[in-house]
Amino acid sequence: MCGIVGAAAKRDVGDILLEGLRRLEYRGYDSAGLAILNPNGKLGRLRTLGKVEKLSKAFGVELMTGSLGIAHTRWATHGTPSEQNAHPHVSGGIAIVHNGIIENHEELRGELENNGYAFESSTDSEVIAHQLDYELGLANDLPQAMNRLLDRLEGAYAIAVIEENNPDKIFAARLGSPLVVGLGIGENYLASDHQALRPVTDRFIFLEDGELVEITKTDVSIFGHNRDSIESRAISLDDRHDPVEKGKYRHYMAKEIFEQPNAVRNTLAGRLSKKRVLVDCFGFGAEAIFNQVKSIQIIGCGSSYFTGLVAKYWFEHLAGISCQVEIASEFRYRTNVVQADTLLVAISQSGETADTLAAVRDIKDDNYLASLSFCNTPNSSLSRETDLTLMMEAGAEICVASTKAFTNQLVDLLMLVCAIGQFGKLPAKVSEEIVEALKSLPSHIEDVLALDQQIEKISEQFVEKNNALFLGRGSHYPIALEGALKLKEISYIHAEGYAAGELKHGPLALVDDAMPVVAVAPSDDLIEKLKSNLEEVRARGGELLIFADESISLVEEPGVTVLKIPTCSNLISPMVYTIPIQLLAYHVAVFKGTDVDQPRNLAKAVTVE
Repeated sequence: MCGIVGAAAKRDVGDILLEGLRRLEYRGYDSAGLAILNPNGKLGRLRTLGKVEKLSKAFGVELMTGSLGIAHTRWATHGTPSEQNAHPHVSGGIAIVHNGIIENHEELRGELENNGYAFESSTDSEVIAHQLDYELGLANDLPQAMNRLLDRLEGAYAIAVIEENNPDKIFAARLGSPLVVGLGIGENYLASDHQALRPVTDRFIFLEDGELVEITKTDVSIFGHNRDSIESRAISLDDRHDPVEKGKYRHYMAKEIFEQPNAVRNTLAGRLSKKRVLVDCFGFGAEAIFNQVKSIQIIGCGSSYFTGLVAKYWFEHLAGISCQVEIASEFRYRTNVVQADTLLVAISQSGETADTLAAVRDIKDDNYLASLSFCNTPNSSLSRETDLTLMMEAGAEICVASTKAFTNQLVDLLMLVCAIGQFGKLPAKVSEEIVEALKSLPSHIEDVLALDQQIEKISEQFVEKNNALFLGRGSHYPIALEGALKLKEISYIHAEGYAAGELKHGPLALVDDAMPVVAVAPSDDLIEKLKSNLEEVRARGGELLIFADESISLVEEPGVTVLKIPTCSNLISPMVYTIPIQLLAYHVAVFKGTDVDQPRNLAKAVTVE
């Protein structure tokens, strides 16, 4: 979603701000802007609609200089994408940038208009600038005005402020939206994501909810409940956390698809013994918690929700543990009946997904045994809110459409099944089989990646199509859902995923020669049932693309394309069959010429409702 960058330095900060914004482009945005205090202490502001590169070109023309500044990329929530709605917003000598949503902005706007303030935007964020200016007129100084402002705001926010009467200071605060301080030598920084600051520092402080921070080029002061020193809170991150260039790949998505063998190796590293999953990898106290678990409640959004659906099959079939899965945005708004000794599992690549995070916070008083999160971002809000956390270790995922994080989520969930199952009904032999299958997964993924050129050729069949169906059965039904999501996300082709047995209950009415049907066909107990479903498609003239285990007898003919997938254990087949559907979606999008890495209307980290 929106991105924030700030810098206080001895040098001009324009290039620092612009590079930080470039590194936040993966989050999705529609406009960009920056504000800098010039050497005379006067505020200068520049905003553009569109990409950061457009802002950068405009900045080169304006020749703005100054050693203190803030910058922002905006993803519209209130008001259409426009230069007027872009950040920073100003009032008097104040400039602010804001991530999140101010829920009482209409009430505040009415009060401010009655006090003579005129609004140039339709955003909730401009309220912050005017309210702060108003409070500054009543307060002794800007820190006091900030505290008065925060007392009035309702909702979620990360805010950064510069002001002409404080020409050497950035003030910032967070509540429900991430914010991180970067520590440099003779300069300090601020951002909504530490990745924005990787070119200038590797030392960070991840701010907590309710904290207010004051930053100068030489000092950082944090005000809140945490009384730990700045040095004790500083965390050094090595280069593993820095996103690398695309290298030989045309898009980040392609690069991230091909990184999956190593991503899986990274998430398995240090977490498996020869015969079992090491329970302690889930965090301190995991063994005591897992020993009591009698049921599982999984929540997530989008692709994360689909990984939970796969895990439901695993938990109930392999470990004999009841498992419920729900979309976080629905779960948080309904009454939940919690069974005794239920473990809450929250899944979010960013660890900042607003609905998932809010759901975890809302249910803290409910009768859950404990909470566990799966995140790909160290020190994310979700990882700090739950009792236990397992990092996905997928590495930076820049493309909006998730690939390697999705696969690693599945891997980590299967490890969780094994870890909890060890205390219950999971036989030791099955535990050993899971571990062996997980260890073999990277090589199986490499085998499927070797089919890339064949999948690219097949994908040309989809370029002129407007709709598609994806079919799967059992634990591969959620993989069909994910395949449909990937295709629609990046190619803009309408696609739906179905349990194959549901065809005759409605979707079969859509099947004709203009509706390609993609099927995931591993060699499992449901393969004969799936074959019957595919015959139903062929009988109605539908075109089939089948990703099938090489041991299955399926004959290619006009209207039927079969891509043979090397045989693997059924324990890991959902991960293996994820790879060809990712490649299919990618190549279709490339042929159609869409923006693969930043599809329209979407954002990487969904930090608002």
